[in-house]
Amino acid sequence: MSTYQALVLGASGAIGAAFLKHFEKDPHCSLAVGLSRPKSSHADLQFELENEESMAHCAAALRNPSGPYGVCEFKWVIDATGALTIDNLGPEKRLEALNSKQLLRQFEVNAVGPALLMKHFFPLLLPQENAYYATLSARVGSIEDNHKGGWYGYRAAKAARNMLLQTAAIEAARKRPLSVFVALQPGTVQSNLSAKFVAAQDALTPEDSVSQMMNALTHLKPTGRAQFVDYAGCEIPW
Repeated sequence: MSTYQALVLGASGAIGAAFLKHFEKDPHCSLAVGLSRPKSSHADLQFELENEESMAHCAAALRNPSGPYGVCEFKWVIDATGALTIDNLGPEKRLEALNSKQLLRQFEVNAVGPALLMKHFFPLLLPQENAYYATLSARVGSIEDNHKGGWYGYRAAKAARNMLLQTAAIEAARKRPLSVFVALQPGTVQSNLSAKFVAAQDALTPEDSVSQMMNALTHLKPTGRAQFVDYAGCEIPW
């Protein structure tokens, strides 16, 4: 098996850190790069979801032939960014709880930021070989699968993230027909994101979630479009 390079965006979070460890432990991975928020000890390079210039800086560093990484072409790019509770405000349970500031912040963190990551890091995928770009979505981002209501901003932002990925994947597949683009549902994972909503014993460990997601990803084939699957590889309706 030939060697490959991997990039994890959001490497300081529970799932992102587990993805980075997965690649670092793989003897076939010649380079595993982690990017995350400033002041994070888990990241080699740093960016902010609300700052496109910082994303562009990281992407340029990974393309610089005289930089510490050389010119990177990644087989795996994993976007593990996102948040459920933002500015100490959790998901809205009722229509009366909606406010524009909270809704806009949900979109900024869970849709706009990830879309700009696609803009800057799609071009770093291997152009003529199998490559994977996966972004963490959520089952609650499925419009068809919404049976309980609530969680307005988070649901809507994840649905928007899915649409942005789908639209970008259709365009990117013209130049990278062998690439797989995926909206991934990681399951309920032990993390700061889920701690307020589910007991740890009822959630997957980050390592188990990542192991299952990687297995699911490797079984997907290029389709010229994005795919929406859970950690077990089961298709989720958009």
